[in-house]
Amino acid sequence: MSSPALAEKPRSIGLFTSLPLLWPEADGLSGMLRGDAPPHWARQVIARHGAIVPLDRLDASDKALAELRLIIMPQPRALAPAENVALDGWVRGGGHLLIFADPMLTQDSAFGLGDKRRPMDVANPAALFRHWGLAMTLDPKQSAGERIGRAFDISFPVNLAGLIVAVRGPKACRVINRGLAAACGIGKGRVIIVADAALFETRESDKGDLRSAGLDGLIALAAASVGSGATR
Repeated sequence: MSSPALAEKPRSIGLFTSLPLLWPEADGLSGMLRGDAPPHWARQVIARHGAIVPLDRLDASDKALAELRLIIMPQPRALAPAENVALDGWVRGGGHLLIFADPMLTQDSAFGLGDKRRPMDVANPAALFRHWGLAMTLDPKQSAGERIGRAFDISFPVNLAGLIVAVRGPKACRVINRGLAAACGIGKGRVIIVADAALFETRESDKGDLRSAGLDGLIALAAASVGSGATR
């Protein structure tokens, strides 16, 4: 399928992530602001869809959150209970959410285990998923190594991907491609979930065009209006 037209893009996009997409991994603020590192390729792709609004926390009383139509969450940190409530309420009010939750991040980091600056090695918003009738585990049958995954007729790299399953509760979500992804209609909003974040990596033997096209397609899909048929 072709991606939804970029004419549907939101004016601004919230970005909530532990990955170094906006600023490079560096020691101290001066290193982050030095400016000699090229922008992360994913930042450039996201910016084509709308102005990026960095989000450090999710607060139901935050006017900036209420004004967003689309939020992208690549490998988010663990959410506080109040943040789960705020995000769920935002979606139910008509927000569109794209989550990349990887239970075993394979991306390299300049920071060691335990360093707060290190991206989340495990991202699994279990309470939120359970509220939507889903659970995610790590597929024990897969082998390590990057491969091409496919969901919603969109191809993108994956590596040690999670496995999304439906559980008892609301039937608002549909599991896609044997658990690699899910599409949910939550209240007036929609949620697209991908159980992997290897898409955001950059490697020497890189699949740059595939990564860029995959992210571009998934963002356009998440931004598209509910009922467009884009979640086939």
